[in-house]
Amino acid sequence: MNTTEYITEQSWRVFRIMAEFVEALELLEDVEPAVSVFGSARVKPSNKYYKKARKLAAKLSEAGFSIITGGGPGIMEAANRGAKEAGGRSIGLNVQLPMEQVPNEYHDISMEFRYFFVRKFMFVKFATAYVIFPGGFGTLDELFEALTLIQTEKIKVFPVVLIGSEYWRGLLRWIRDVMIPNKTVSPGDLDLLYLTDDLDEAAEIVACSFDKKSFLTNGNRGLLREH
Repeated sequence: MNTTEYITEQSWRVFRIMAEFVEALELLEDVEPAVSVFGSARVKPSNKYYKKARKLAAKLSEAGFSIITGGGPGIMEAANRGAKEAGGRSIGLNVQLPMEQVPNEYHDISMEFRYFFVRKFMFVKFATAYVIFPGGFGTLDELFEALTLIQTEKIKVFPVVLIGSEYWRGLLRWIRDVMIPNKTVSPGDLDLLYLTDDLDEAAEIVACSFDKKSFLTNGNRGLLREH
């Protein structure tokens, strides 16, 4: 490919990116309030976290929230399934991968993205809260991106709820015992997280966050609770 062909290809790529942004923004314009739910694509319906994600999504749907996931299997399927079973809006934002991720069957609104960063923007753009179940690198990516955007005041403060103290406590301990003493993060950065195993409590935090005044009055902002 010569220089002219390369420049032309890059120019058309910009238009493809813009088109994906426009399509997604128009598709999702009426989904708020919404909660973005993340977690492993590898867990099966028999897994305890699959069951918890399904149950929590149903609770949030009954409270009036749309549920947004990455659209695939595992925790994503569980959350979409719980939302759909509860009569809520179930949204799946799938992405093209080298090893194809098959969309789950529980979407009311569905879109497949070519670009990861466009898809990730939509998770943040329409979220009242993030709920993070145990997961791998992709889940950690979404978690730390949200924390970075909140920390740097690039987005509004919203709760980032971790479900599964057994799974997450080691990571939080490492942040507290290694990162904070080395001053690579500030002590207050941990206060951006909320850790719980109680689904009713998680749903309450999300519901309170939609009313910012109520969320702050109840002392949830800047408070990491562990159970």
